[in-house]
Amino acid sequence: MNWRIMLSDIDLDEEEINAVVEVLKSKWISMGPVTQRFEKEFSSYLGVKHAFGVSSGTAALHLALRALDIKQGDEVIVPSLTFVATANAVLYCNAKPVFADITSFDNLNVSPDDIQEKITNRTKAIIVVHYAGYPCDMRAIMEIAEDYGLRVIEDSAHAVGAEYMGKKCGTIGDVGCFSFFANKNLVTGEGGMVVTDDDRIAERIKILRSHGMTALTWDRYRGHSYSYDVVDLGYNYRLNEMASAMGIVQLKKLDRNNRKREEVFSEYKKRLRRIDCLSIPFKKFCGKPSYHIFPIILSKEINRFEFMQGLREKGVQTSIHYPPIHLFTYYRREFGFREGMLPKTEYVGRHEVTLPLHPLMTKRDVEFVCEAIERFLYG
Repeated sequence: MNWRIMLSDIDLDEEEINAVVEVLKSKWISMGPVTQRFEKEFSSYLGVKHAFGVSSGTAALHLALRALDIKQGDEVIVPSLTFVATANAVLYCNAKPVFADITSFDNLNVSPDDIQEKITNRTKAIIVVHYAGYPCDMRAIMEIAEDYGLRVIEDSAHAVGAEYMGKKCGTIGDVGCFSFFANKNLVTGEGGMVVTDDDRIAERIKILRSHGMTALTWDRYRGHSYSYDVVDLGYNYRLNEMASAMGIVQLKKLDRNNRKREEVFSEYKKRLRRIDCLSIPFKKFCGKPSYHIFPIILSKEINRFEFMQGLREKGVQTSIHYPPIHLFTYYRREFGFREGMLPKTEYVGRHEVTLPLHPLMTKRDVEFVCEAIERFLYG
């Protein structure tokens, strides 16, 4: 279908294309010097000691959990209003995800109060998700973690460039995880980054990222090593050089494009405030988000399918972020999760719609979307 307004679009031009072509011309396309440069520039941008390029945000989460020694019998508290990878990564470690509810219909981030309610003697870590690019209440969450001796992983897939009390998201907990999937604020197609200030955790991530090997192909190519040992059960989670070349260019554009996203958000907020049958989460948020997506919550009287279909007929692409993880068939069948466990999450899961938001949108585009909404609602 030819969308008039796409849900997501990429600020990608000749600079990224030329950077990738240069990598191809070099003939070194697996993880090497370009990835090292991307890691260095990304860690500098965040103000964190260690950054490791990986094949996806999911790989980043799995490595973070493994590096923190999460294992069978452990519990990890996670939100259910997130992409399924957040919880799946816990299962990859044979641990159990324990779901916590969101804070409110105005703040769709995980509730610190409910996190505390879900802690048991098996709890080893908390994964927070900065939903839509809005930072969680990290002060409260870090205090809980300190009180109970828990580790904190920040799933910052939505939040690259966002800040909480002057610190970049991903640098506040023990480990930060980023996704550079094709709809993110920083795009490499597939790929991600895992970051930490902890030297011991960093060493574990470095080993686990590449099959548990003590030396990489790039090291041997440069003559720094002739062989290698395998010291742990690792994975093939490396980032390739083409993705890293794109990432270096995209990083330079990030702050500018996040400001453009903020302009789109502000225009939506201004135009939608007169519509009383929908609400805008985070509209009073005072921090520095990354404005990854624009969620709205429809009132009970509006049929969500008909609403999304009505916008589709006008050429406006929408989505849902997210169907709650604990209600997926697999999670119900394997763990006995059921409806009613997380009432606020479940309400949002039934009534949320995501409107288009990306740095290429104009005020006229926002006006078109809002007019399409008004025509559907009021004829």
